Amino acid sequence: MLPLSMAKIGEINRIVKITGKDETKRFLNNLGFVEGAEVSIISEMAGNLIVHIQSGRVALDRDLVKRIMI
Repeated sequence: MLPLSMAKIGEINRIVKITGKDETKRFLNNLGFVEGAEVSIISEMAGNLIVHIQSGRVALDRDLVKRIMI
């Protein structure tokens, strides 16, 4: 298990766990980041990521990316 920030661009991964405060977990859950969901990184800039989750793209800052474990 490692943070999403360690994944390679274009690689499809499955979310294993979301860490952090309940508020953070709820926010990510509302964006589609739930255990078992497939996620892939589209691009990275200064630790911030644009990721493909379900049928959309989401931009996440480095603090949120560290909370998503694959």
